[in-house]
Amino acid sequence: MEFIFEYQNVSASERLENLVREKLLRLQTKFSFVHRADIFFKTENRTDNNGMVCTIRLSMPGPRLAAETKASTFESAVSETVRDLNRQLAKREETMQS
Repeated sequence: MEFIFEYQNVSASERLENLVREKLLRLQTKFSFVHRADIFFKTENRTDNNGMVCTIRLSMPGPRLAAETKASTFESAVSETVRDLNRQLAKREETMQS
């Protein structure tokens, strides 16, 4: 799987990239048709302490899937985004098999 990372108002972090790679490679073992992931990290000025945003777009045959989560830390935003993508991939796989 190819990984493309982009940062907006955030300095690059090898630790975050490794976390995302680990979680997405687990997804790829379940859903082998995924071939590329675009990962975006950015910060927003918010008053509710949920200014860390993680967006992940997955490329595969057919339309792309995307999910975005705003949280207080990038780690929790990544986890929630990957959970959302897991649900979407399961639905996509179901429709591909029928």
